[in-house]
Amino acid sequence: MRRIPAVITTCAATLTFLAPADLAAATPAAPAEQSYTVVPYENVNVRQLPTKDSAYLATLTAGQSYTAYCWTHGQTITDHGYTNDIWIGFADGFSSAVYFKGDQYANLPASAQC
Repeated sequence: MRRIPAVITTCAATLTFLAPADLAAATPAAPAEQSYTVVPYENVNVRQLPTKDSAYLATLTAGQSYTAYCWTHGQTITDHGYTNDIWIGFADGFSSAVYFKGDQYANLPASAQC
């Protein structure tokens, strides 16, 4: 995922502010990262990497909405009769798409690959 820490963003804004007016005007603004809403149909773990053996970070609660940024291929997961190697990318980790409402990408567009 291409997340920019707030500290770097703040420093960049400060540098742009301190730059001469003609140079600052020529510097393009970074585009906002696209986000999507996903809803797990059961509680699901968030992992550091797209594999069930990766470090546990958190648990998403079934039925709640969460902000996702992309999807990627990872470890193949089979559960409840579904098999999928798609993992949904969040700000800090990944969860298997097997546990989300929607299609194989949890309704993220195919173009939202990490």
